[in-house]
Amino acid sequence: MSSNTSLPMDRLDVALGERSYPIHIGAGLLSSPEHLVAHLAGRQVMIVTNDVVAPLYLPALKETLNARDFDVREVILPDGEPTKTLASVERIWDALLAAGFNRRCTLIALGGGVIGDMAGFAAASYQRGVAFVQVPTTLLAQVDSSVGGKTGVNHPRGKNMIGAFWQPKAVIVDTDTLATLPARELSAGLAEVIKYGLIRDAAFLDWLEANMTALRALDGGAIRHAILRSCEIKAEVVAEDETEQGVRATLNLGHTFGHAIEAHQGYGNWLHGEAVGAGTMMAVRLSADRGWLSEADVERVAGVLEAAALPTVAPANMSAADFLERMRLDKKNLDDRVRLILLESLGQACIRDDTPADQLDRLLRDFSRR
Repeated sequence: MSSNTSLPMDRLDVALGERSYPIHIGAGLLSSPEHLVAHLAGRQVMIVTNDVVAPLYLPALKETLNARDFDVREVILPDGEPTKTLASVERIWDALLAAGFNRRCTLIALGGGVIGDMAGFAAASYQRGVAFVQVPTTLLAQVDSSVGGKTGVNHPRGKNMIGAFWQPKAVIVDTDTLATLPARELSAGLAEVIKYGLIRDAAFLDWLEANMTALRALDGGAIRHAILRSCEIKAEVVAEDETEQGVRATLNLGHTFGHAIEAHQGYGNWLHGEAVGAGTMMAVRLSADRGWLSEADVERVAGVLEAAALPTVAPANMSAADFLERMRLDKKNLDDRVRLILLESLGQACIRDDTPADQLDRLLRDFSRR
């Protein structure tokens, strides 16, 4: 992917009153430090990254900050979803304490969603809350996990079960970082992009169908538009419902099924976006079973997911009982009722806890046999 530095930078804001913050989107932003430096709370900066991203982007970021006389330290964690644990967050706390960092420090999350979630949780809890900035380097993080303030870690029995809402001071999306992203990770990010069209913007879904080849080829203009529109939708939803008491839950289309897949298969064996792709297909199928979507709609969604190189079936080794065991731990559930995000139409999501048990069981058994 070329740098496309001639393209202008996009900016949008997450409107949360005194916790509002900007999202900057553009090529080459890591070499334009003014967007980052403006959001650092003081001179102390802790960069949290992993051993895959660090060789690619950490030296330039450190050089940029050191040249401006910041006290810069780093924590380099192992890559991958299996490292998203309290033990990893403790390594961040240890580094902050060893450096003597105070409440005016800032954590920079340089990496994908795993790094962003852990760095954010460390920031939320260190000295009862310090500043952090998201610098997402994967498509999934750029369009979803870096925006909205959800932070945390996994537990062996469920994904993201331990965490806090803690908003960043800014999100810096450098689209050039996608040039080093493996194709499988790019597809995983596209699962979340497709989600936005399905839950809130049918016209965006149309655009994704027409531009999927360009997106997978990392066409600069197409990628920029997909990230911008995705962030716009997420910012709108988060501004309406910051702590997921209502409409924000619709952002979890496919995630109840998907999180069950991730936990059952072992974190990291299925990428988050891959599990969401299969889970989205299950939610769409159930929406059709309930009479809201047509068979043509189901086929259309399957086609979009397949064009993005995403799975549309569940793992062969998962039974209906396996799904239900994991799904009962989902954070959206209330009073032992399984709450699911379904579609009343393409572009219109709903939150339902009234799916008949026999209908859900049939869906799970059907996907388990595929």
